[in-house]
Amino acid sequence: MEALLATLPAGSWRAVAATAAAVVVLAAITGVRMWSKERPNMPPVVPGLPLIGNLYQLREKKPHKTFAKWSEIYGPIYTIRIGDSNVVVLNSTELAKEAMVAKFPYISTRKLPKAFSVLSHDKMMVAASDHGDFHKTVKHFIMAGLLGSSAQKQFRDTRNKMMDNMLSTFRRMVINNPRAPRNFREVFRDELFRLSLTQSLGEDVSSVYVKELAREISKEEIFQIIVVDMMTCVTEVDWREFFPNLGWVPNKRFEAKVATTESRRTAVIQALINQRKERIVCGEARESYLDFLLAQNTLTDENLTLLVWEAIIESADTTLVTTEWAMYELSKDSKKQDRLYREIQEVCGEDTVTEEHLPRLPYLNAVFHETLRLHAPVSLLPARLVGQTTTLGGYQVPAGTEVIINVYGCNMSNKEWDEPEEWSPERFLDGRFEATDMYKTISFGAGKRICAGSAQATSIACTAIARFVQEFAWRLREGDEDMVDTVHFMGYKLLPLYVYLSPRRGM
Repeated sequence: MEALLATLPAGSWRAVAATAAAVVVLAAITGVRMWSKERPNMPPVVPGLPLIGNLYQLREKKPHKTFAKWSEIYGPIYTIRIGDSNVVVLNSTELAKEAMVAKFPYISTRKLPKAFSVLSHDKMMVAASDHGDFHKTVKHFIMAGLLGSSAQKQFRDTRNKMMDNMLSTFRRMVINNPRAPRNFREVFRDELFRLSLTQSLGEDVSSVYVKELAREISKEEIFQIIVVDMMTCVTEVDWREFFPNLGWVPNKRFEAKVATTESRRTAVIQALINQRKERIVCGEARESYLDFLLAQNTLTDENLTLLVWEAIIESADTTLVTTEWAMYELSKDSKKQDRLYREIQEVCGEDTVTEEHLPRLPYLNAVFHETLRLHAPVSLLPARLVGQTTTLGGYQVPAGTEVIINVYGCNMSNKEWDEPEEWSPERFLDGRFEATDMYKTISFGAGKRICAGSAQATSIACTAIARFVQEFAWRLREGDEDMVDTVHFMGYKLLPLYVYLSPRRGM
């Protein structure tokens, strides 16, 4: 979910780039000076252009890397200007935790881009809502009905079935064609979506009739409409957000795309809810998050639609991204893979790895956390607004300023990590990492807005990694050793992971 929210204006730069280019030419002709207003006791300012500030410098769609480079010049905290907005960027874990924990009362309001504001019906979701009564209520719902410890126990058999299904699929692939590389993402994504549907709706939906579309749509279409299309749409940028005074100017392409995507999402989710309601009338037991929500008798149809959609897409980012990157790194480094396998053998013997084994597998946990550090699912945490003038890192930050936490910058800092560009799980062992400090890499956030799904994501990813290594020896497809590109500023691996699998024991 955080990946959906992390929509710093960097997704579609055509209109912005055109405006920036025009201003650059104008500045060159008129001799206008760069924007750089240094103020006493304020974070250093990154020089930019008149009117558009630093927008032109962020046009490459990898703002997290640009922010990290600037931190080497201006320090871990500095100010940039995006259109009409002043933005303070934080590039150290210490500053990030100060903002998210110590200064939370002053820096808690979400700053949503227009696209996500529309898709979330103006923050009517757990991850998008501002801290207050509504947020507390819906967070209680998702913890009690889906992600809390009691709910996680309820859905354990469903998670175990997911693991068994994935291993069965891989075994079948190896038997049918032992020399072919396997598309890891395809198998993992399909089973993760199955799990998500079962937890959220009580069943693995194969199809549903959608009245607004006037036809039955398949499971693949459901995934496309409520996950893929939404992830694409949320990165759409309305250039008017940078210049509120020009809000009256039409942007029909943007408005049409967002409206169409939102209406299709709503139609499909409502159809899924209605289908489940019909089964409940027939006497089915309450075994899903939707059943839990319906039992509250306090939610509108709009509330149900958004909360159920949020629960489904929760499984579409952190768990998939982290597990795929972990298997990429292990497939690339046979020595580290062998070390993990030996640990599993010592702890589990011939028994299948289960969630109960996880606390006794320190190297597995190190693999997971090191993957979060080097391949953070979200490079930039969602922007927050400063509601009341406060201080960060000893600097004064005025009310109305936006604050962006650059997770990539925090996790790649030479001051905080030795050789940060290397994937080295060993850095989390030998007393250098406390098991209770599971948020050292801040990939799940911190404080009161910490990711509600962190426990489930950790459990699924770690169990999956362990079972994959326990069952097979993994090797990258030839030529894929340096394929580390991501999708824009997201953590998603640009190209799916392809691997060769060798069974470790008879099938």
